[in-house]
Amino acid sequence: MAGKLVICPTPLGNLGDMTQRALDALRAADTICAEDTRVTGKLLVALGVEGKRLERLDENVIGERAAEIVARIIAGEVIAYCTDAGMPGVSDPGMRLVRTARAAGVPVEVLPGPTAVATAYVASGCIDQSFYFGGFFPRKDAARRQLLNQLKPLQAALIFYESPNRLVGALRVIAETLPLRGVAVCRELTKLHEEVVRGPAPQVSEEFAQRETVKGEIAIVIDGPCEAEREAEAAAATADAATRARELVAAGKRPKEITRQLVEEFGIPKNNAYELALHAK
Repeated sequence: MAGKLVICPTPLGNLGDMTQRALDALRAADTICAEDTRVTGKLLVALGVEGKRLERLDENVIGERAAEIVARIIAGEVIAYCTDAGMPGVSDPGMRLVRTARAAGVPVEVLPGPTAVATAYVASGCIDQSFYFGGFFPRKDAARRQLLNQLKPLQAALIFYESPNRLVGALRVIAETLPLRGVAVCRELTKLHEEVVRGPAPQVSEEFAQRETVKGEIAIVIDGPCEAEREAEAAAATADAATRARELVAAGKRPKEITRQLVEEFGIPKNNAYELALHAK
């Protein structure tokens, strides 16, 4: 089989970040499939790649056309796939094409290159040794809060993509849900107006709320759990456990029973639970 699918990362903004391998792959491809042919067409002109057949393969059509693309590869065609910027398959429809190709057993060559996730992770200045990438942040406040509360225990930085039109709302929810954490808003990475705004979540939220407009591609990096947050949670758990201990005393429970129940309900140390039980008694 001479055909293959080549996943070609493209610059986030700075053309100097185009790798030689990706450039060679675009020149050698029989067809270049793109998320947006207008964006990729301009890139090819800037890179001096001429005479290539360009086909649109975006979110709306990739599910329908993936099998057809794979059939063409089996027939011997070399097809390169690009998204508007960065690594195809990361929060874009390219992964569907890769999965279809893998399932059919056709060769898939993934070239390394620019990706906003790793760039934002390093640029944020966080000290967490691992990170969780959640793709695009949910649109609705309730879904945002639910997701953040689910991810709160993770010992890792949290990274999300966000639209400039929704950034202020997203930061407000982050500040309300994780007020003690540091946050970095990484905007227009590698481009002329690159900006990284870092600080406590409430401070960063307030700064962007005061701006008239926000433009560009954005990644939000939220620091992992900090000591202040752990102490605040422990204090809250102790206060709740104390209230519960008084309720159990009023219900006629003995200290040992109260201790066991407090440990089960609040996850506090057994010695602390016993002290609360005695104090309530």
